Amino acid sequence: MKTILFALAATLLAGCAEKKYYTQQLPWKDNYDESLMPPYELPDLMTCRDGTKVTDSEIWEKKRRPELLALFQSSMYGKLPPAPQKISSKIIRESTDALDGTAILREVMITLQNCDKKHSFILLLYIPKNIKSAAPAFVGLNFYGNHTTSHDPYITVTGLPKDPSPDYLNELKKKRGFRSYRFPVKEIISRGYAVATASYHDIFPDRRDGWNESIYRLFFSAQELQKRPKGYSAISAWAWGISRITDYLCTLQEIDSGKLTVFGHSRLGKTALWAGVNDTRFKLVCVNNAGCGGTALSRRLYGETLFSMCFRGKQVGRWWFTDTLPDVAISPEKLPIDQHQLLALVAPRTLSIHSATLDQWADPKGEYLSAFHAGKIFALYGKNPLLSPNMPPADTPVGDDVSYMIRTGKHDLRREDWMHYLDMADRIFK
Repeated sequence: MKTILFALAATLLAGCAEKKYYTQQLPWKDNYDESLMPPYELPDLMTCRDGTKVTDSEIWEKKRRPELLALFQSSMYGKLPPAPQKISSKIIRESTDALDGTAILREVMITLQNCDKKHSFILLLYIPKNIKSAAPAFVGLNFYGNHTTSHDPYITVTGLPKDPSPDYLNELKKKRGFRSYRFPVKEIISRGYAVATASYHDIFPDRRDGWNESIYRLFFSAQELQKRPKGYSAISAWAWGISRITDYLCTLQEIDSGKLTVFGHSRLGKTALWAGVNDTRFKLVCVNNAGCGGTALSRRLYGETLFSMCFRGKQVGRWWFTDTLPDVAISPEKLPIDQHQLLALVAPRTLSIHSATLDQWADPKGEYLSAFHAGKIFALYGKNPLLSPNMPPADTPVGDDVSYMIRTGKHDLRREDWMHYLDMADRIFK
């Protein structure tokens, strides 16, 4: 009897300790100590909501995948709008001897139209010249404008706010090429790949009140956008924009529409992952330092948390994600999903996840574990999952159909990341 009472008391104390962790210490206080991690249980990847077990790819595709996709829409990322009624394009600049004569550079005005509403943005596209067939392509958004990805003085300044002041424009021009290291275009071209990018601000300005200037104005009135439409998000808008870029690329004879890769870093890594999940034209999904709300497990409460995104600082989670997320951000254990299930939605296509040693805010271990636990679905297709729950050493990529690398260094997109992504693309496209 004493043994039973002691066990009951221990269980109650443990429950109180875990509750205290969630409600008093974290996620208010950032945690970087694994010993403070509360116990957590991941939602089951292999069991449908009605109890059906996922034993083959047919059950996954017909039943489990659709219900998980719907859960991620309703709980985290929101819906993607439908494709616009019309997409048109106009080349506003072309250079046939870019990058020392190795590439064609195009700046293309993409115009999306729904009824009488229009939204336009400028796409920057490089296509290799010295290949005999259509080129595979990398597609992704950039943070600071197309002009920041290259020192080319003629690339149009993009990512502008509405009615920018002359002083603001001058400051932007000073930033020309300052993020070019994130886009080693010459090396990408030399490997035989095209690369297409546009500013994410031109799809949805990254601020709480960006709705009226975003692609959502194609589908909602100004009054509806003033209150923000329920069930949508900035990440879904950015992912939708990537798919519209892809629609255009698939019309070009120079691009191999069967060999497309989506890539992204940080919040645009979250975006690339969501785009890759929803748009199966991407055969390779490359996600860099996406952290919480992207590749890291939400239940780990390490570094960045859903709570910190929704309730601290700029509270970016309140527009990056759908309007329902703040209600559960304080208690991620109540979410019906976690990120290993999102990564599994990429299967049977190829997935590459990257972390960085100095980017503990993004929880590299949580990113790795997410990729590891997603592997069961890849295995259903005869693909190779990650074999060990233990992370590899720095700068040592592991896996092929599901690949992971933790790069030495900080939260960034570097040449080392690109070299591995290109190696992954070579493996499946060449």
